[in-house]
Amino acid sequence: MSDLANTFHDAPLNAEIAGRLAGHGLHARRVDDAARAETDRWQDAVARGFLNGEPNDTQHEVFAQLGAYRRKLGVYDAAGAQPDLPVATFASWIGELTLPGAVVPACAISAVTVAPTHRRRGILRTLMSGELRTAAELGVPIAALTVSESTIYGRFGFSSAAQAAHWEIDTRHVRWAGPEPTGRFDFLTREQGRAAADALHQRVRAGSPGELKMPGGHWDRFFGTRADAEKADQLRVVQFRGDAGEVDGLALYRAVENEASFDQSTVEISLLIAATDEAYAALWHFFLSMDLISTIKASELAVDEPLWWMIGNHRAASIRLLDHHYLRVLDAPAVLQARSYDVADTIVLEVSDPLEITGGTFVLTTDSTGVGEVDVVDAAPVGLPAVQLGVAELSALVLGGVSAVTLARAGRLRADDVDRVARVFQTTRAPRLSYWY
Repeated sequence: MSDLANTFHDAPLNAEIAGRLAGHGLHARRVDDAARAETDRWQDAVARGFLNGEPNDTQHEVFAQLGAYRRKLGVYDAAGAQPDLPVATFASWIGELTLPGAVVPACAISAVTVAPTHRRRGILRTLMSGELRTAAELGVPIAALTVSESTIYGRFGFSSAAQAAHWEIDTRHVRWAGPEPTGRFDFLTREQGRAAADALHQRVRAGSPGELKMPGGHWDRFFGTRADAEKADQLRVVQFRGDAGEVDGLALYRAVENEASFDQSTVEISLLIAATDEAYAALWHFFLSMDLISTIKASELAVDEPLWWMIGNHRAASIRLLDHHYLRVLDAPAVLQARSYDVADTIVLEVSDPLEITGGTFVLTTDSTGVGEVDVVDAAPVGLPAVQLGVAELSALVLGGVSAVTLARAGRLRADDVDRVARVFQTTRAPRLSYWY
């Protein structure tokens, strides 16, 4: 791990966490990665929170091996029947988030649970606000998470910044209208696929706003190359090499047989990585041309997939959008200065923050080279267009996935010249996160 990742992992809990929980007879602590009994029980609590069965010995062993990079918090009730089993869990780590034109450290959050026996005690609010403050104090500019429920995190300043598109395609009527591939396809073992995936994802994610560096253990989870993998034998991996011979694309999928009609089976694509336009077109052509397959399902795609323009019958594809990657700005000047811009302008952002982490008035000046500079001021300068917004709305804007005009029409921000604000934040490609974490 990097120095920042190590420092964050080992940082003491924010003082407000202990103070607030003590009033409910609870205490929180960091789970010791070296104490198997603690990590096993923490994993048990997470499984309960996400409605899963009790982890077995193999699952405990794998988690202990692969999950040490996570900063794991547990909340304990000494008066409970199982005082060693957390009544709430929280995990986070320092990842790398791609913004337009930049990659920045991000506090990635996962495994957030509160037992139904301990709801309505402010546990989630206490953990979340405390951990966000810890990250901010260490200089982490932004936090990120994917959510099982979309109504929970807005009160903490998070907002959906990258939506995910879920596609279902009727291959019998789709009609390919894209380029014909000229490279080479090869099937790989799951182990070979897992070995190739990380380097390919690294090539792609640096230019894809919204992507986060793959967390530890996730590649093995995807490819079924860990000891606790279930139904791994159903997974298939295909690789594409361009004419130059380099591996430019890879896809992970499984075929689901239609027992009533074998030639109307389904392919479910769980991962498709393409480093070039040729690889992207080739992989989709490969799947749309498969024998015995009448339906293709794929998820965590971008809202502006080029695939839409590669099929001759748009009505053969059903697309559903889902809120997916949530962001929360922790240091507004740092984030605004990190990303790049496509227009030169100066605007004023008056940001309110419910947790008082990064609120204030900021003058953002962008130049023709894409660089942005921020001045922190006490009041908006006269003569400059100002926008009043919450940190959640700012978090939605930073990737360019929503227009300021849309947020203004929805009543989520107020601006003197909203079109001008929108042009400052607009980007040339929609943000995307290609997986859940």
